[in-house]
Amino acid sequence: MSQIAYDPVKDRLAAIIRNSRFLRTAFYYLLDMLFLRSWHVKRTIKKLKRGRLANQKSWHILDAGCGFGQYDRFLLKILPNAVIDAIDVKEDYLADCRSYYSEEIKNGKIVFRKADLLTFDEKSKYDFVLCVDVLEHIHEDVDVMRRLNEALKPDGYLLMHSPSHLAKHDAGDNEFFVDEHARAGYSREELADKFLETGYDPVKIQYTYGKWGHAAWVMLIKWPMLLLNKIGFISVVLFPFWYALVILPALFFMRFDLHSGNPDGTGILGLAQKSRKR
Repeated sequence: MSQIAYDPVKDRLAAIIRNSRFLRTAFYYLLDMLFLRSWHVKRTIKKLKRGRLANQKSWHILDAGCGFGQYDRFLLKILPNAVIDAIDVKEDYLADCRSYYSEEIKNGKIVFRKADLLTFDEKSKYDFVLCVDVLEHIHEDVDVMRRLNEALKPDGYLLMHSPSHLAKHDAGDNEFFVDEHARAGYSREELADKFLETGYDPVKIQYTYGKWGHAAWVMLIKWPMLLLNKIGFISVVLFPFWYALVILPALFFMRFDLHSGNPDGTGILGLAQKSRKR
């Protein structure tokens, strides 16, 4: 089985949407709709806002590995009192985000800056850290998790998402299905152990992309990406016909995954609080 190379595709997409605010906004909507991890992450943040952090007067947030900046758009909308530091290692992505979020930057709501999580060094600064599909790219994940813990204020929260260890089943003869990954992913037990090792109290660890969510991912992401990697962007002309066939059943499967409490899955979401024992 071929591996997916996400980075070249992401770079091409970034070039296409770079100079159009309309295309970039439409792209954000597509990411939110097609990637089930976004559904799980957003639901968890909404529950956190209504529950444990219902009385939080302000949110100082770190988006650790912001990429295209799609989650920052959601955070600024749902948390009007939030201030966000969004960091990434890719300066071209950051430049695009600065252009799109120019008004929010001007109003002091968000800052985009280049930073490497392996050398990130902030102390007790953030109420909430978001780290979505980043840790699987980093061999020294424990070091990064510890650095993010140190960046949290007392009782602050980390929300992460990653492929799970079961994602290796999509890799076939390869070690990883996505060739930029440092590991297949985490099991629930491994993630809990790493939270405890790096100074967190686990709050919630759950599998995403269970039976139905994984089926949706195969239809919406896996097969189109494999085709894109195989024959290039000429395959894009086929996508409207394909998505017209699969979009409704896939969205139904994703909704079911969101509420099914998966016993296992190829993704994993973890919410943890900075331990009071430290």
